[in-house]
Amino acid sequence: MPKTPIPANIVPNSGIATPEQVYAYQQRTRSINFSATHYRPDIARAISKLCEFQLNPSEQHIQAIKQALHYLVRTKYLALEFDSTTIEDQIFLTYSDAAFANDQTTRYSSNGYAIKLFGGMLHFKATKQKTVTTASTKAKLLALTLAAKEYMWWIRFFKALGFDLNAKTTIICDNLQTIRLVTKEAPKLITRLKHVDIHQCWLRQEVQAKRIAIKWAPTAQMVADRFTKELSPIKHADFIKQLNMVDVEHMLKEGSSIAS
Repeated sequence: MPKTPIPANIVPNSGIATPEQVYAYQQRTRSINFSATHYRPDIARAISKLCEFQLNPSEQHIQAIKQALHYLVRTKYLALEFDSTTIEDQIFLTYSDAAFANDQTTRYSSNGYAIKLFGGMLHFKATKQKTVTTASTKAKLLALTLAAKEYMWWIRFFKALGFDLNAKTTIICDNLQTIRLVTKEAPKLITRLKHVDIHQCWLRQEVQAKRIAIKWAPTAQMVADRFTKELSPIKHADFIKQLNMVDVEHMLKEGSSIAS
């Protein structure tokens, strides 16, 4: 049984798929996408990648989607765990990352963010940026802006519910140059891309107004990094731990035996 939801080095189809192949492939991606968007962040990157080939899947893509399905069956008891004993400065954390120009065809960068509450995954996304950037710092800046907007939405949502976190809230990034651009008074990214400049100015505004705090962390501790690339079995196992996902099969069996 597969240890990862997707193989590495998936490439576009050089031929033309039949209508039957396209229909079968799309049916499978829709089924997997439901799990990925609701409660399985460990397959978010996989389904994001596989959906790129919905209009013209090759035999490689069909085998890859079957691997994702087999992986889901093998890991069907994995569940997100929330822990009330989480230390104060880690109660609510947002992670942001981007893989620069990693789409070999379009040169779009992959985007990923993850928002954790009490150690459990509250909100996550693996997607592709909608524009080509010319430097990794610009790609990271766009990713950070997207994560910051989601972060602020959750802060407003918590306030509307009357839920006071009573803890430091932080956005974590693994790129020091990007952090300096939005936290220091002097540095500023010189770019002819208007939308990048707007994102930069907005982030600087929010950071200097202390509505957003940004902190650096090494890539190895960056859970959002795993939403931007395919992983080896060892790294995927580590990703599961970072997501705070646990196997609850024994709990379900104990509950079933008690009920009966």
